[in-house]
Amino acid sequence: QVQLVESGGGLVQPGGSLRLSCAASGISFSIYAMAWYRQAPGKQRELVARISTSGAGTYTDSVKDRFTISRDNAKNMVYLQMNSLKPEDTAVYQCNANDLGFRDYWGQGTQVTVSS
Repeated sequence: QVQLVESGGGLVQPGGSLRLSCAASGISFSIYAMAWYRQAPGKQRELVARISTSGAGTYTDSVKDRFTISRDNAKNMVYLQMNSLKPEDTAVYQCNANDLGFRDYWGQGTQVTVSS
């Protein structure tokens, strides 16, 4: 059974930092591209960051230079370090695993709220 379990969300003040974690099980983790998506109330889900099987990260423009995605293939983990958080980063953040073929899996999500 495939599971993606996110953790690390919470309430943080503007300018603060959070580190999201996603623990994957039931997949051959190293062959999956991993990604973080987010969905704010009333908005469409958007891709925040993706990391390839080789470890190359890509980001949506609004989080470049603030967020860093990383992976640990030995632990089947993917992380999203979020710095200089803004109120507009408030959303449910979901972990995604995709083998660039037919296999696509999602976690349940973790809430991130940026507010003073």
